[in-house]
Amino acid sequence: MPSYDYRCDQNGQVVEVIHKMSEKLATWGEVCEKASLDLGDTPADAPVTRLITGGAVVSSSALSNPEAPACG
Repeated sequence: MPSYDYRCDQNGQVVEVIHKMSEKLATWGEVCEKASLDLGDTPADAPVTRLITGGAVVSSSALSNPEAPACG
């Protein structure tokens, strides 16, 4: 299952949550439940925003093969 980052609009915290692509989390309570976190002082109905993430970053040096001939 993919992971998603959510930012609470009220407290500014960012939490990574793993859930199905078809699920839509809209509140801090839903995010905390999925992430097994305590709500803290933030109300459960506080809205959250799913952040856009780019996934894993691979540097070009990690892709090089020292045994392959260099491009001309």
